[in-house]
Amino acid sequence: MAEFDPEKFEDKYANYYTELQRAYRNAFERMNDRYDSELVHAIDQQVLNESEPFYEGDGEFRVEVPENPTERIQGVIAADDKVEGVLDRYVEEIEAELQRVFGFAEE
Repeated sequence: MAEFDPEKFEDKYANYYTELQRAYRNAFERMNDRYDSELVHAIDQQVLNESEPFYEGDGEFRVEVPENPTERIQGVIAADDKVEGVLDRYVEEIEAELQRVFGFAEE
């Protein structure tokens, strides 16, 4: 992989699409192994499909999710606090994977 360039991350989908896919896929696989797979899949498809990763500097990434994420979840019965907890953990996992994929953290 080429060295990470914060300026190129501004146009992340043109410059780092493969790396972004890898980070999200790795996070999905890790979450799917640890949590209710139906809920993880619903969050992945109905909330995180519209998330936006940002580079914050100093090797840190932030993933922004759409407003009212619990209202987006369809087809899975889960309390809002459970959805929020799994979503929060999932976002943390994606942010950690972004750090790994872009070489800011150990594999």
